[in-house]
Amino acid sequence: MLLFSRTMKRAGTGLCAWLAAGSMAAAFTACQVTDTGGIDDNSFNQTAWKGVLDAQEQLGISGRFLESQAETDYEANINSLLGGQCDIIITVGFLLGDATKAAAEANPDQRFSIVDYSYDPVIPNVLGQIYATDEAAFMAGYLAAGVSETGILGVFGGINIPTVTVFMDGFVRGAEYYNAQHGTAVSVLGWDPETKEGLFTNNFDSLDDGRAFAQNLYDEGADIVLPVAGPVGLGSAALADELGVEKLKIVGVDADLYYTDTEKQHVYLTSITKQMDATVMQVIENTMNDTFEGGNLVGSLSNGGVDLAPFHDMDALVPDSLKQELAGIRQGIIDGTIAVDR
Repeated sequence: MLLFSRTMKRAGTGLCAWLAAGSMAAAFTACQVTDTGGIDDNSFNQTAWKGVLDAQEQLGISGRFLESQAETDYEANINSLLGGQCDIIITVGFLLGDATKAAAEANPDQRFSIVDYSYDPVIPNVLGQIYATDEAAFMAGYLAAGVSETGILGVFGGINIPTVTVFMDGFVRGAEYYNAQHGTAVSVLGWDPETKEGLFTNNFDSLDDGRAFAQNLYDEGADIVLPVAGPVGLGSAALADELGVEKLKIVGVDADLYYTDTEKQHVYLTSITKQMDATVMQVIENTMNDTFEGGNLVGSLSNGGVDLAPFHDMDALVPDSLKQELAGIRQGIIDGTIAVDR
C-alpha cells in the first residue's frame, strides 16, 4: 500500500532542495534527485522516495532529495550532492541517464543508482534499477480488452522513450493476445508497437494535456485509457471522474494509483506497478552492507518487481473467468510459455 507519511522542510530555492524528516546524524545518507514530475508525482519519483523513507524507518539511515524543476537542473542537482555527504546518490528516470553517467565517471569513488536506466557497458559505480514493465502491462491490456464495452482502448505517453513505450508495447500486445484467445477485435488507439509511432504529450507534468488526450481518445470510442505520463495521467483521471466510470476508466502506472490518487481512486480499473520502493531499499541495503556492484537490478513478475494492482472498487466488473485467465497468463509469462515481446 503506497501511502506516504512524512514531514518535510524546504531547504533551498533554486535547486528546490528538501530534507526528509529523520535523524540527520545517521551514519548513512541516501540522496535522491527527482525527474521533473516532482517528489509528490503519484508515480515513479514518489515511489522511489518511499524506498528511501522505508530505509530511513527500518535501517536508521538519513534521507534527502533534490527536486528537478527542469531538465537543466539534472547536472546541477547531482553535482551539488557530491563531496562525501551522500553514501549513495539515487537518480530517478531515464532522462537523468546522461547526467548520472557523467557524474559517475568523473567521481569513481561515489556510488550511484539510477531508476529506469541501464548502461552498456556497465559503469562500475552505478547500479541500474530496471523493470520488465511490459510483463505487467501485457496483463493490463488483456484485462482491459476483457472489460471494455466499446471494444476500443486508448493509450498515450509522456515522452517517446523506452521506459514509457515499454508500457505501451505490453498493453497493446496483451489486448492482441486477448483477441487471439477469444476471437474478438478489440483495438488499441494511440500506439503501434511495430512502427513505434503514437500519441505523446511531450511532457510529464501538464494535467491539462492528460485531460485533452484522454478526451480525444474517449471521443474516438475508447472506454479504457492508459496514460503513461506520470502526473499527466491525473488529468485523465479527472476527466473519467467527470464523465463517470461507466463511460471512461483509467489504468494507472508505476504506483497503485488507487492509494496515491485518493480523490479519484474510483476511476482506476487497475495499475501497472513498478516496485521501485523495494528496489531502492535493496540498493541501499547493498550499499550499507558493502555488497554494492555496478550493473543492473531487474524487477519482473517472477520476483515481484512489477505487478498488476488489485481491481479495488471495480473488482465486481471483472468476471471470475477473466480473473482465472489472468492468473494463467501471469504463470505463462513467468515460465516463458507466453511471450510479451513478440
